[in-house]
Amino acid sequence: MPVWKQVLLSLYYYGTVPARTRQNVELRACGQAPVIVFFYHRISDQRPNAWTASNAMFTRQIAWLKRHFQLVSLGEAQRRVQSGTNRHPCVAITFDDGYADNCEHALPLLIAERIPCTYFVSSRHIITGTPFPHDLAQGRPLAPNTTQQIRELAQAGIEIGSHTRTHADVGRVKDPALLYDEMVRSREELQELTGSPVRYFAFPYGQHSNLSSAAFALAREAGYEAVCSAYGGFNFPGDDAFHLQRIHADGNMIQLKNWATLDPRKLKSIQRYDYQPQPCEVVAEREEAFA
Repeated sequence: MPVWKQVLLSLYYYGTVPARTRQNVELRACGQAPVIVFFYHRISDQRPNAWTASNAMFTRQIAWLKRHFQLVSLGEAQRRVQSGTNRHPCVAITFDDGYADNCEHALPLLIAERIPCTYFVSSRHIITGTPFPHDLAQGRPLAPNTTQQIRELAQAGIEIGSHTRTHADVGRVKDPALLYDEMVRSREELQELTGSPVRYFAFPYGQHSNLSSAAFALAREAGYEAVCSAYGGFNFPGDDAFHLQRIHADGNMIQLKNWATLDPRKLKSIQRYDYQPQPCEVVAEREEAFA
């Protein structure tokens, strides 16, 4: 972000802090404190890109979040949304894709400070070591996590979630068998790899166009406890706890502060994705196609 934009955003943030503070006090008092889920991709000082934050930036962000919020697991975030009441603003930390660089600083920091984290990975990239398609498209392949790293993260208490097998745009997948392969087989591969249940699914890209009612139905039928989008929405007690909206945190500090304190512009402009519940073929019938 250009310096002039950061300056303007800082002026906007500090100018609206009093109003935000009053709003958040009122929300806490009536049990409607927000349940925010942030997501990162890659934390590294090497080969920066739009989805990479530096080690120093990540450390600053986590320290600021610890001072101002309860840092909770994705499961606890879901419980607070489902309960209909939350009096303490909280944040859950998640990651998407599965970059090896995250094991250098970011994940050891979270583990050392006992900060819960859900780590969504694309299983085929982990198993084969193939770089992610968005990195290949930029001509800058980056190493995914290894299977050993994922096992060690799971053993250290990091919750592993599914991000499809091949980082597919699920919203464009119309073939039920392929959708099953991306969403259910990835879960099975990760459970076999870690020896632990895989409870959550995160949509690659995560915008409205990358979601579908069929995918929501399959996720529920397959046994996922919740799915996560990535278009920047807030969660409040009483919302649909099966669909957890997440906010991109790979940017700079002032963007994170704006999001975390309920930027009024975002509250008004972001429309929650409205998926339509629909009947879905039983999973067992799809399994026969892969037998």
